[in-house]
Amino acid sequence: MTAVLVEHGPDKGAIWHFGEIAKEARALEEGKAWADLSHRAVIEVKGEERLTWLHALTTQHLEKLEPGQWSEALILDPHGRIEQQLFLVDDGQATYIHLDEERKDSLLEYLNRMIFRTKVEVSDVSDRFAILKAPGKSDRIGGPYALVPRSDLTATKSAFDSANLQVGIWVLEAERVAQGRARIGFETDHKTIPNELSLLNIAVHMNKGCYRGQETVAKVFNLGHPPRRLVLLHLDGSRIDLPESGEKVTLDGKEIGFLGTVARHHELGPIALAVIKRMTPADALVEIGDLKATQEILVPID
Repeated sequence: MTAVLVEHGPDKGAIWHFGEIAKEARALEEGKAWADLSHRAVIEVKGEERLTWLHALTTQHLEKLEPGQWSEALILDPHGRIEQQLFLVDDGQATYIHLDEERKDSLLEYLNRMIFRTKVEVSDVSDRFAILKAPGKSDRIGGPYALVPRSDLTATKSAFDSANLQVGIWVLEAERVAQGRARIGFETDHKTIPNELSLLNIAVHMNKGCYRGQETVAKVFNLGHPPRRLVLLHLDGSRIDLPESGEKVTLDGKEIGFLGTVARHHELGPIALAVIKRMTPADALVEIGDLKATQEILVPID
């Protein structure tokens, strides 16, 4: 297989595909695929108070996180807007977080600033550990994931390869879009709140104590609706080229949102995630430039 690499963006340097997209997609769909995500950053949090500390800082209930159980969490700003998207696992001795490399430094700075007298230690262990997408059907946070010491990486890849197909970012992202799973930096901007992205009861635990930004999340959930909503768009497939992430989404010539991740799915064809005004009619044909798209609702309008 000839690997084609991702040339830009947060997945730069990862494998984009191996030249047989449909084969990779079917293997992923069947749970018989794995992927190398070793380009992602890994942060280690050690110390006896690590879980209660992370519980207080994030949107997720982590106080009793069981060893080996993966979870998704967010860090919000005081106004409830998304700053970080984290994927975490604890091994009984330490908690490990993986995230986009480009967001690592800002997370490390924030976590170290929040230690105070808490018995925790935070460090970048990207040179010691790597993340793989393990074989198995994808779960609601994009796993199953495997946290692997880099010293064991070759052997683990060989073991996965013995009965599964290695796939690239192309099919992982196409599956993510089809499943409506938002990714920071693509389906978020400077004012995105979790309620807009269908992250409640996934990355946001609705029955936990106080965390920064909780007031906004709770208020919008209990008293109203988010101003925008995540939507899956089915793009007109008559064009060879596809629009790019960040392009304006319009309706009747008026801007109603922005385009997130754009993908070619092996069954659905050209699809995309977008964040648009909540009250946009569900049956409206929206536009990205001269390209039209139908909506599939992910976040309820009412």
